[in-house]
Amino acid sequence: MVKPKIFLFLVIGIVILIPPSHAGEENMLPLIDLSNQTDRHIVIAQGTESVYQGHPTTLLMPDNQTIFAVWSVGHGGPAGPMARSDDAGLTWTRLDDRLPKNFSNHENCPSIYRLVDPQGKERLWVFSARPEMPRIVSEDSGETWKEMEPLGLPCVMTFSSVIQRKDGTYLGMYHRRFGETDPKPLQVMQTITRDGGLTWSDPEAVTEPRADKDPCEPFVFRSPDGKEFGCLMRENHHKGRSLMMFSQDEGKTWSESVDTPWGLTGDRHMGVQTKDGRWVIAFRDRALDSPSLTHFVAWVGTYEDIREGHPGQYRIKLLHSHKGFDCGYPGMEILPDGTIVATTYIRYQPGTEKHSVVSTRFKIEETDEMSQGE
Repeated sequence: MVKPKIFLFLVIGIVILIPPSHAGEENMLPLIDLSNQTDRHIVIAQGTESVYQGHPTTLLMPDNQTIFAVWSVGHGGPAGPMARSDDAGLTWTRLDDRLPKNFSNHENCPSIYRLVDPQGKERLWVFSARPEMPRIVSEDSGETWKEMEPLGLPCVMTFSSVIQRKDGTYLGMYHRRFGETDPKPLQVMQTITRDGGLTWSDPEAVTEPRADKDPCEPFVFRSPDGKEFGCLMRENHHKGRSLMMFSQDEGKTWSESVDTPWGLTGDRHMGVQTKDGRWVIAFRDRALDSPSLTHFVAWVGTYEDIREGHPGQYRIKLLHSHKGFDCGYPGMEILPDGTIVATTYIRYQPGTEKHSVVSTRFKIEETDEMSQGE
């Protein structure tokens, strides 16, 4: 008789038993739990009984010290808050009073990007979803901001990913609802800017509506050899795994979407590449039968693991959600010393306080060592 296997992982003094009932070996990844190590945590914006701090994105500037964070008030609510750190995320200063007054009328998940035009001019952009992708811009590294005309693009959320192409242009990806059915299915779109974000091309659909899968929230990243784009997408039915697709011509065409490895199943992926070439990708955990389901987690593995559908190396529970499936939408930055700054919105503690914007800090060498306790 074949005896059932029990997988045992030793994680910073905590033994996590994952029985065979959690499906096949492809999703038996070691889980490193950092969520209770509060010395790693920085609260950027504290939630209160009346204020819900939600859906942040971050931007690390070229000096590797300045980080900007923007977020909304309420779940998918109005924009307005912004903060800047001058010490790589350890302390933060609010910049709300420097922003255009109408910015608080922009709604749903503002995202911040640094784009450089062909003449070398740097601009910082904050795009929001409603109405029809409004935006603000800074041309002096975030000291002052002004509102620009909206892009006029109907969307569920604004750009969840912007990547520079080899010719210097930028590819922006977002998702919208489209079609005749009710509810309308989700569709991933892309558009290109050739002048550093001032103007954008007519958007093109890169996924087609389908009944079994609902792709959204694309995260685009480049392969280590520079020849390919990978794109991870949330699957909004949440009945299986997330989705991925690939482009070998700088985003002109994309492969058909396929399921990700189990360990990458989640909402709103965002990642950084470590010095040894691996990827650390954070998201809200939606993997079926996951021991960290609903929480803020990260997957660690190589580009080849993603491309070939391999499990990866391990996952990290970054922060514990005290509100179930209501966290993620991360900002991910990596500093020159290898410190990863992962920022999210989350019900940080039990009780009556609503969500806060919180970051946690770690190095891949630390979690590698912890993973050896398997």
